[in-house]
Amino acid sequence: MLYTRKGDKGTTKTFACDQRISKSSIVAEALGALDEINSFLGLARAKAGKTSFKIEGKRIKFFDLVLEIQQNLFIAQAEIAGSTLSITKDKIEKIENIVDEIEKILPPIKSFFVSGATELGAIFDFARTLARTAERRVVAAKEEGKVAVSADTMSYLNRLSSLLYALARISGHLEGVEEIKPEYK
Repeated sequence: MLYTRKGDKGTTKTFACDQRISKSSIVAEALGALDEINSFLGLARAKAGKTSFKIEGKRIKFFDLVLEIQQNLFIAQAEIAGSTLSITKDKIEKIENIVDEIEKILPPIKSFFVSGATELGAIFDFARTLARTAERRVVAAKEEGKVAVSADTMSYLNRLSSLLYALARISGHLEGVEEIKPEYK
């Protein structure tokens, strides 16, 4: 059944909670923000199709990488909801490695760039902003003592926006589109 009527009064339930919590609580906000970035990444994955890039002699398909990120976000959501699941160090290291390798391909960053060099790049840029929002919501829930979040999950959420920025840049680079700097006029 797609509806239960249990949330009709503005409450929801998580793994770690025997009682219902407000849908406007900081925990619900954090879970909702993670759901939002995960859902939006579905658009990125669908748009990416068969597009790929090569690092360390290995072809990386955007589709597969984004799906892996989505799966990892489900782990983060489960942790925020109170399960014992958590992001592992190897997932953080994988993101760092991909970002490091993409940086070797691209010209160095000397300024901000205007989003939208390519459609896929714009999608990744928007996903980056959603990832930052989700990270802020999780930090807020953690700081208020409403959830326990592992250091590795926090690191993963922080690295995710860097990865999405790198993917936005490499997607434009692959299409031969020049990045546009803001003019500040």
